[in-house]
Amino acid sequence: MYVKNLWRYPVKSLGGEPLASAELTDDGVAGDRLVHIRNFRGPLTGRSRSRLLTIPAATGPDGEPLIAGQRWGSPEAAAIVRERGGADAEPAAYAGPERFDILNLLVATDSAVAALGEDVRRLRPNLLIGDVPPGAERTWPGRALAIGDALIGIHDLRARCVVTTIDPDTGAQDVDVLRRIRDDFDGRLALDCWVIRPGSVSVGDPVALLETDAEPGQLGGWTVGAPYLAGSSPVGR
Repeated sequence: MYVKNLWRYPVKSLGGEPLASAELTDDGVAGDRLVHIRNFRGPLTGRSRSRLLTIPAATGPDGEPLIAGQRWGSPEAAAIVRERGGADAEPAAYAGPERFDILNLLVATDSAVAALGEDVRRLRPNLLIGDVPPGAERTWPGRALAIGDALIGIHDLRARCVVTTIDPDTGAQDVDVLRRIRDDFDGRLALDCWVIRPGSVSVGDPVALLETDAEPGQLGGWTVGAPYLAGSSPVGR
């Protein structure tokens, strides 16, 4: 097995940026989900504001998240977020663990994606593992993936939501995608993971499946009810 693709999501619920290599830290992929979108009630995600998923995001040369090429805290970025996320939407920075839905890494496998028959970006993984036998990922929870010095714990199969129905380029919805995930994969596809041991990973690196007795820390963030502690002042004020 090997690392087939890598992604980072500098802004939660916006598009991901493909990477040739990444640093896996105790907090997941370095630079992942450092900014989120919110309104006065709290975080907004692609579950309720699906057009957010079509906004491209990247990391600038200084490490600052960019929204459609604009610095995330700029008026230009704010206007783009309002246009696709609603008049009450704004970007905000927060680096606490609650920004992750379950754990700080999501891992997909090429055989499962092929069985689904859809763009892997609908699943929003951080890593895509190649040369995986069909159905193998479903036996992986409780084990670990070793990639160079990095060690990734595998907690469970990810329960999928309406985000998988949104085309990441056009924003068009296809509810049959989620129906197939429910019918063919018991509603669970890809793997909720966390970083046991930090390290550098690159596309093409070999991957080994190991036994482990490690347990993750905090499970679940804002989307499953964790308190919103990112502050209440609008960006730039």
